[in-house]
Amino acid sequence: MANIVVKRLERTPIDETPVEIVERKGIGHPDSICDGVAESVSVALCKMYKEKMGVVLHHNTDQVELVGGYAYPELGGGCMVSPIYILLSGRATMEVLDKESGKIIKLPVNTTAVNAARDYLKKALRNMDLEKDVVVDCRIGQGSVDLVEVFDRKRSEIPHANDTSFGVGHAPLSTTEKIVLETEKLLNSDALKAEIPAVGEDIKVMGLREGKKITLTIAMAAVDKYVNSCADYVKVKELAKAKVEENAKKYLDGHELEVCINTADDDEDCIFLTVTGTSAEMGDDGSVGRGNRANGLITPFRPMSMEATSGKNPINHIGKIYNILSNIIAEDVAKIEGVRECQIRILSQIGKPITEPKILDIEMIPENGFELEDLSPKAKEIAQKWLDNITEVTERIVSGNVTTF
Repeated sequence: MANIVVKRLERTPIDETPVEIVERKGIGHPDSICDGVAESVSVALCKMYKEKMGVVLHHNTDQVELVGGYAYPELGGGCMVSPIYILLSGRATMEVLDKESGKIIKLPVNTTAVNAARDYLKKALRNMDLEKDVVVDCRIGQGSVDLVEVFDRKRSEIPHANDTSFGVGHAPLSTTEKIVLETEKLLNSDALKAEIPAVGEDIKVMGLREGKKITLTIAMAAVDKYVNSCADYVKVKELAKAKVEENAKKYLDGHELEVCINTADDDEDCIFLTVTGTSAEMGDDGSVGRGNRANGLITPFRPMSMEATSGKNPINHIGKIYNILSNIIAEDVAKIEGVRECQIRILSQIGKPITEPKILDIEMIPENGFELEDLSPKAKEIAQKWLDNITEVTERIVSGNVTTF
């Protein structure tokens, strides 16, 4: 049995606090572009390794940097002047010794990584010309010998933690968290883009709740080729605002909502107009791990890990596995009748099996009429079940079915 501790969460339920702040950086934000590229490269390498070698080999591709380009957006359509530059770095297994033949097997790491990055950019940034608007440079190197040894140790058994680190998660999402998350998903959905093609992918949603009032301040790039005048631009904002307000009604739960889009605009001289739909075209830089946490949000009123989840290997990298696992466990514990709110923290020790964390800490706020002592055994059972089946988390990541940002 793992070292699982359950205790009462000594705080006011988040929805009852006077103030709450929640942020989400959309898929076209420079930091999110880096997160998406890093994770896509990792997933592609996992699939390549399994195809070539039968197993996922050591890699960490969480060091993606974006250097902003330079564009000249104009009403009716502008142009890129200098391309966006994306650097893929990190470490990966690039060659393997075949013990039977004594030959070195070379693995197509860099080709796989560049193709994966370009495939992701094509899906995420629909208005970008990949041949002209972006340069993808791969400088992934051979993995650290020490960490590869920890990764490979007893491969047929449970993986061993690559680091002494921790993951955190919470559930259920608050009203503000749900609205912020679903607002960005709406604005970057295929359905909305088909209806309002001028809405770019670089969207940041900042939610502020004061009592029962939620204010969304949204930065939303517009794509210049779909906007012929300042009046068109204003109309795009009005249409997007109406869509956000209508969508939010599903989650408001009695809250008042105010939606503000592109508050820095001077509709005559300064508007958020882009050629490609992202501010990365105008000198805004990006890095992996500087944006959304593993649950897709930035939540300063909740516990958070500073770990970058995207791009880390899904076999034994605690910064990835435990952050994702913490959220999965929190979601399941929050479904127990009588649990109002749940927070999870999981701590590893380097070199120890990932199924045996140093501690798995569960904090809960019981609903009125329920006792912590009655809820505790069910919560421990859920946590232990996921530790016993931790390879399922890896399988979800490798298949690309887990969101890391």
